[in-house]
Amino acid sequence: MSMQDPIADMLTRIRNAGAAGLKQVAIPVSREKTAIAEVLKEEGYIAGFEIAGEGVARRLVVELKYFDGKAVICGLERVSKPSCRRYCSSSDIPRVRNGLGTVILTTSKGVMSGRRASQEHVGGEIICYVW
Repeated sequence: MSMQDPIADMLTRIRNAGAAGLKQVAIPVSREKTAIAEVLKEEGYIAGFEIAGEGVARRLVVELKYFDGKAVICGLERVSKPSCRRYCSSSDIPRVRNGLGTVILTTSKGVMSGRRASQEHVGGEIICYVW
């Protein structure tokens, strides 16, 4: 069975691991998933990540972050899907939960948060919302 949307699979694994109270979650690795994990770490949603294994068995191991026994990531929502892509310009970057959340974009300068994309005046494809 082929995976149609690997980014949605990554977000679902992180969401489910947080709901189950797990410390870590393993995800098949790719450059885009690693870049998304880097943005989540910069924004303070995860404690860290590392790439484990070799060859085909490589995994992105994400260490989740908790505060008072609850996962820091309350919600993850995939926005741009393979069936319907969503783009925004630098002036139209959406706010998530009135500024309490983060939007993750893929731009011509790489994967970055909405805050950084607006500072660098670049738009791009909206990957997901995190709050």
